[in-house]
Amino acid sequence: MKTAAQILATKHDGNIYTTVPEASVLDAVKLLAAKSIGALVVMEGDAVVGIISERDYARKVILMDRSSKDTKVRDIMTSPVISVRPDQTSEVCMAIMTDNRLRHLPVIDQQKLMGIVSIGDLVKDVISDQKFIIQQFQHYIAGERS
Repeated sequence: MKTAAQILATKHDGNIYTTVPEASVLDAVKLLAAKSIGALVVMEGDAVVGIISERDYARKVILMDRSSKDTKVRDIMTSPVISVRPDQTSEVCMAIMTDNRLRHLPVIDQQKLMGIVSIGDLVKDVISDQKFIIQQFQHYIAGERS
């Protein structure tokens, strides 16, 4: 099993996309769309204060008939944020996501945001591990030694 830090290292785009509580939801959703991502970490200075996702937008703006332009991120963000440490395994991340019905987990090391792990990142990791195991079995069955 890989750690959250190892999964972050495999992400093609190492950028961490964030917003601030005072931003409009419209600006946050525009950034989500522009970067093809599902969540933004909400920061006040260096402190993680929340997370805003497509799910928050759908449930707390669209379904509540609010204005994206007039609603602030702070009004719909999820807080407090459930996060993981960089040394926690992908298995732990999956369990936390499943138990809390989350799709995104910020990775925080000594109160510093390192990145965000998504359910998609974890699925890619599981598939990669399974492919490796299958290859090892195929080599074993064929009598090849590595």
